[in-house]
Amino acid sequence: MRRKIQFEQGKLYHLCNKSNDGNTIFFEKRDYARMLFFMLFYQFSTPFLNIGRSISYFTKHSRFNIRSKRMEEIYPHRQVQLVAFAIMPNHFHILAQEKEEKGIAKYLMRLQGGYAKYINTRRKQSGHVFQGNFRAVAVKTDPQLLYLSAYIHRNPRDLSEWRGKEIRYPWSSYQDFAQKNRWEQLLVPTVVLNQFSTPHSYKEFVEASSAKLKKKKVDIRDLILE
Repeated sequence: MRRKIQFEQGKLYHLCNKSNDGNTIFFEKRDYARMLFFMLFYQFSTPFLNIGRSISYFTKHSRFNIRSKRMEEIYPHRQVQLVAFAIMPNHFHILAQEKEEKGIAKYLMRLQGGYAKYINTRRKQSGHVFQGNFRAVAVKTDPQLLYLSAYIHRNPRDLSEWRGKEIRYPWSSYQDFAQKNRWEQLLVPTVVLNQFSTPHSYKEFVEASSAKLKKKKVDIRDLILE
């Protein structure tokens, strides 16, 4: 099916997809870390080798061991700019800006393809992992941008063990907005944070948001606020 949305350089988009059958596709820390690596480093067209070594390091130290010199080499090759994210047990959300033509399409192709190959191999299975094409919504207004940011960061509310503790959820960018950015130039939340006086005021905004309070599931297409 041909995608209706036409991506434009410089514009922001809310991107998401869920598992093919709605079941869990992220089972343990290593799986989440693999997807997080893809989200952070596949922004760049530069290939990465020995990803497994970086994941193993992350599972022990909660950070990736990519040398500073290597990072300086890849920064000029950014195809998209990652603004916010959340990885949930059976789906993911990304807020990103297209930096190069077809950057988002290439980014999601590598991200989803890479993870599907990884998890199929790891669990000795085959077939589709994600549910068809990813969904994408263009961000058109500031109120929409702020709501989407809160919606993404409040996603862990759906997990009983994380309700009320969303800021501590390790697989979203919430703590990077409200506290210290763990990923430095790999995550650029300023497009949202510039609309708040302090990171704490952003935290207050998210906590007061109506996002994820509705009993009815919200379709991503309903998040276009005119």
